[in-house]
Amino acid sequence: MLNRIYRAFLKRALDLFLALMLALLLLLPMLIIAVAIRAESEGGAIFKQERRGREGRVFVCYKFRTMRRDAPSNMPSSLFSERELYVTRVGRFLRKSSLDELPQLFNVIRGDMSLVGPRPLICEESEIHDGRQRAGVYALRPGITGMAQIGGRNSLDDREKLEKDTYYLHNLRPSLDAKILFSTLSCVIKREGS
Repeated sequence: MLNRIYRAFLKRALDLFLALMLALLLLLPMLIIAVAIRAESEGGAIFKQERRGREGRVFVCYKFRTMRRDAPSNMPSSLFSERELYVTRVGRFLRKSSLDELPQLFNVIRGDMSLVGPRPLICEESEIHDGRQRAGVYALRPGITGMAQIGGRNSLDDREKLEKDTYYLHNLRPSLDAKILFSTLSCVIKREGS
């Protein structure tokens, strides 16, 4: 019963409350990060990219820009042949510390994302997209963090990520979300998988 209420109402209410609190608390650090990005390289501080969200709908996902403006924009950076050529010095720090994800708090406030859920896919990631559709994973809002982020991150292949997404779908409850959030904090502090 509690899990049904959590899925239907409480999860979104907690997302909104926590995202608003974090956005207010981190407003000054986010402004400093934006200035540092603009000072180092041309272009805006925020990188916007279309991603797949709930029900497979496309939305604009926000991140701090970590790459030069001439970097390919419609593919995961893990697939770049020479990724380090595109990443800026500030961007390298933001990626290692996961601070590049902070603007997604505004996606959570807007309702595009949740704090915890499957990571939103780039539209071109068709294979895992099809798998998510078949498994019913798109019933969930995508998350800033999720099972894959605490269980291997970029070292996981698409099949392993889909398994973790499907596990989360079928086991979603308050205690699992709390575990993922605390594990994410631990991973960020230890810089695991960045």
